[in-house]
Amino acid sequence: MSAKKKEPTFEEALDQLETLVRNMEAGDIPLSALVEKFEEGSRLVKTCEERLKKAEMTIEKLRQKDEEAALEAFAPGDEDTPEQ
Repeated sequence: MSAKKKEPTFEEALDQLETLVRNMEAGDIPLSALVEKFEEGSRLVKTCEERLKKAEMTIEKLRQKDEEAALEAFAPGDEDTPEQ
């Protein structure tokens, strides 16, 4: 057997999900295939949710890092010191 299939990016998974939904809504898919498509869609939704959560966590870490840097750069009395 070949190596595990590469997980799609968020954008790829979202595109696949949108295509899947359009196909399912068209009503041309037999019930057995519809169930398979639903399962595939559920996996794609999970992939999108995981990617979004990871991006949110990364953004939160960067935001916290920026706040810490801003707090560290402040020294008492800086606002009273004239700029030269």
